[in-house]
Amino acid sequence: MFCYDEAMRNRLSLLVFFCSFLSLGPASFGQGATGSLDVTARIAPTGARPEPVRQFTLYVLTKSYADILKEAGAQFPLADREEFISNLKISPELKAWMKKHAVIDLTAPDVDKLITPDDVMDIPEFFAGYERSNSGGVTAGLPKPKYKESDAEANPDKYFKLKQEYMSSTKKFVESHPSTISGMETELGGVNPKFKWDKALQEHNQKVAQLAPDLAQTKYMAAKGDTDLDGHLLIKGLPPGNYWVSSLGLDAAAGDRRLLWDVSVTVQPGAPTQLILSNLNGQNFGASHQ
Repeated sequence: MFCYDEAMRNRLSLLVFFCSFLSLGPASFGQGATGSLDVTARIAPTGARPEPVRQFTLYVLTKSYADILKEAGAQFPLADREEFISNLKISPELKAWMKKHAVIDLTAPDVDKLITPDDVMDIPEFFAGYERSNSGGVTAGLPKPKYKESDAEANPDKYFKLKQEYMSSTKKFVESHPSTISGMETELGGVNPKFKWDKALQEHNQKVAQLAPDLAQTKYMAAKGDTDLDGHLLIKGLPPGNYWVSSLGLDAAAGDRRLLWDVSVTVQPGAPTQLILSNLNGQNFGASHQ
């Protein structure tokens, strides 16, 4: 009797285990399944057939490289234009004008079209530039100053009276001859902050360009690999999810074309996910560095 009961208990235990095993279902076996990414990279030069991108390193990231660049840029913040203008050693009037017109390069073509007769008279740097632009007899009828700087202390009343007369007559002349403003932007080089702004921007971009690839590889890289001679790369063992395939700002070249990639892709479990990198989803290298 004991042997019979023991045998029955063993059979029941085996039956319970088998039923439990079946209740797990197919989904339970797939919970640890990974996916793979099958990448083909080709570039078509102008007027030519696509060429494989050979022996080129591609990175699979969990964040887009564009967003990584922004993250890196936040660690080296660049002053916005208004803050930059506020810190310049120029007159308050010129600072206000630059902010109003969103102008950094005072010598850029067509800047003179933004300058009004009132601007010429109210902004010291503009008035000085206008005088230089129209001096030397190039502008007929332009008023000439009769005051002397030496009278500013020796005879201040005379100095003030003559200067006021000069400013008044010049204002009338500018208002009646607005065309004399044209070309005065070429005389603003001495107060033009564009070089300083470009230098600050270049230093910022260099720091970001140095930091971003390291940030991508240490914090957001899921995998990387080199394409073969056919421009093909297979990466296995990726957890299913969303990724970006990136060249980390490095360009791949074929003929006259130089491209960067930062392409989103969703990896599914099971069969390889196909991704083709081409001119269609690449970014022109020149355009990205303007």
